[in-house]
Amino acid sequence: MVKSIVVIPARLAATRLPDKPLADIGGEAMIVHVWRRAIEAGCGPVLVATDSQAIEDAIATAGGEAILTRPDHVSGSDRIFEALQAVDEERQYDVVVNLQGDLPTLSPALIRKCVEALELGEADIGTIAAEIVRDEERTNPNVVKVVGSPLSRGGILNALYFTRATAPYGDGPLYHHIGLYAYRRAALERFVGLRPSPLEMREQLEQLRALEDGMRIHVGLVDTVPIGVDTAADLARAREILETA
Repeated sequence: MVKSIVVIPARLAATRLPDKPLADIGGEAMIVHVWRRAIEAGCGPVLVATDSQAIEDAIATAGGEAILTRPDHVSGSDRIFEALQAVDEERQYDVVVNLQGDLPTLSPALIRKCVEALELGEADIGTIAAEIVRDEERTNPNVVKVVGSPLSRGGILNALYFTRATAPYGDGPLYHHIGLYAYRRAALERFVGLRPSPLEMREQLEQLRALEDGMRIHVGLVDTVPIGVDTAADLARAREILETA
């Protein structure tokens, strides 16, 4: 039986929204809201990997588990890999979910869909996307698009490319990629050992490193896009949603 663990990388350094993981939403830090969503998903134990004692303390106060990692990691994938090695020396977890700590409105069902996308077929990595319904998002480079081919089982794409451009060309849906990943353990180990790839550096999209190295990524299609909190305006929207829920 496949065993999963959810790891949430969180660091305090943020240029647009200082101390972002500790931002107050309804009396709790944002990182605590994300941790609660992960617990509710029921995809295995949840661990926060952080470079901050304050974040570790916030999670501990809420009853969760956090681990301090090196401050010099260049990506969340590197941070979760360090945490995984520290807490799972016996290698009991086969799947590692990388959940970003700035998604406080995330539905737990999206985490489950991400794991489901991985478990179908021979994928190395699972992720999720939603059909774009707002015209302005079609040309917005901050909205990452995934181009993929539908698998025989409905609701899953085999990813061919990720881009900030408007793609693919022509009639038909465009899909907004949501940065949530489920890795097979071997795939995560392989991924963190790779150098940044040419297309990754050009598009500034880390997942292209996996595709360029021949990894297979399955994309589960979902109906909603959670708010990624990067600015004060994003934080205000998240507060409005969660404090009135």
